[in-house]
Amino acid sequence: MKTVLVVGETGQLARELARAAWAPGVELTFAGRDIIDLARPETATAVVAAMKPGVVVNAAAYTAVDKAESDADQAFLVNRDGPAALARAAATVGAPLIHVSTDYVFDGTKDGAYTEDDPVAPVSVYGRSKEAGERAVREAAERHVILRTAWVYSPFGSNFVKTMLRLGAEREELRVVADQRGCPTAAADIAAAIVRLAGADHGWGTYHYSGAGPTTWHGFAEAIFAGAVARGAKVPARVTAIGTADYPTPAVRPANSVLDCSRIDRVHGIVARNWREALEDCLDALIGPRT
Repeated sequence: MKTVLVVGETGQLARELARAAWAPGVELTFAGRDIIDLARPETATAVVAAMKPGVVVNAAAYTAVDKAESDADQAFLVNRDGPAALARAAATVGAPLIHVSTDYVFDGTKDGAYTEDDPVAPVSVYGRSKEAGERAVREAAERHVILRTAWVYSPFGSNFVKTMLRLGAEREELRVVADQRGCPTAAADIAAAIVRLAGADHGWGTYHYSGAGPTTWHGFAEAIFAGAVARGAKVPARVTAIGTADYPTPAVRPANSVLDCSRIDRVHGIVARNWREALEDCLDALIGPRT
């Protein structure tokens, strides 16, 4: 029996990991904040030492991007110090660590898709805390996978898809940013990739994994509403494209979050689904099948 310890329990990714197709013989254990609190790194050390899992997956993080601008200490505690303790503990018991990171480690100024070898240059507190967490994991655990992803959505928790559906049912017009590009990624697909990675015993390092095909937040919203209409849901009459400058936020967002995911395909044979196909599955779960 191989024990996989997942840090996190109620987030989008943890919820999808709970219902993912794990191999026979895998025992999945979830550690919510009451068991492992990354804001208290000593809890990670104690629990991993006692449990001695075969693989550790860190699906927890401080993800309040705008709040982090005024809450930097907490963001760095959860996104750097907690993962550092987790990586050290995993290395001590001989378990590889799969750690989820973000496109926000880049500044978004590159013209093309970001590769794993591109220099990092985070422009927000959240991005800096996640990049510091990556460095901490690399330093503490030789056997690790850092999985950078972007624009995550699912039927669970708070995310762009659910926000658009809620606001679209309430308003006649929505204004959505059209000058930020990225690849929407279903948490279910990230979970499936992690299942594959957890079963491998090679290819350590940093990888990118996101939905296939770039779009903008405005393009993503239009696809969400097209799918909602096909399922009989109410949508706004107008979805107006705006610029980032028209929707100021405390944290700076990368203008380009497109990730090159060819390395994870070459090394692990993991190929991302087109985000439009994955979105259909999410809308089926949230609204129901197309009518």
